[in-house]
Amino acid sequence: MPGPIIDLSLYDDEQALLEGLRRGDPDACTCFVKRFAPFVYARALNLLGDADEAENVLQTTFIKACAALSEFNGTGSLRSWLYRIASNEGLMLLRQKRPQVDLDDVGDINVETTSPQPAQRWSIDPARSVLDDELRQEIAQAIAALPDALRAVIVLRDIEHLSTEETAAQLGISPGAVKVRLHRARLRLRELLARYVEPTEEGHDDTE
Repeated sequence: MPGPIIDLSLYDDEQALLEGLRRGDPDACTCFVKRFAPFVYARALNLLGDADEAENVLQTTFIKACAALSEFNGTGSLRSWLYRIASNEGLMLLRQKRPQVDLDDVGDINVETTSPQPAQRWSIDPARSVLDDELRQEIAQAIAALPDALRAVIVLRDIEHLSTEETAAQLGISPGAVKVRLHRARLRLRELLARYVEPTEEGHDDTE
């Protein structure tokens, strides 16, 4: 049997929604989940590349968020706060579930001898542009196909827009390793999305 229909406009204002959540209003809780669950799930799926794991992160994110509402001080949006929780949960799951790829180990990359080389700039940046549905789906699939270490870097840098230093802190690696992995991830995405984008003659890839 379908659940009750909740008017999401009841808490259209984020501050009103937050106040309702802190009061323990069941309708506010339902609005909270229905409004933000699709975005949190998409972020977790981008990071993990696995639907079941993304579902687990989605559930854990809302459980932890509801338990920590008193700690949310209103700096930034509820969505960005949920994204941070989901990212932390996803990264933790990657470390626990993917022993074949140690996100803390940079032994696969010799930062001293490997530096990002100039690459052709593409007319469409596949990680940033607002694109049609077909290409957006292809990008999601391409990100999911990346190795865990590369996928984590490109999600944090190009989707969450963290700085190189912030990404390094999240992953427990050096800023140099972040730059190298990001460069590799972008090149791999371009290979996977080659039929959708065309290189231009000028410019080079910037991993700063």
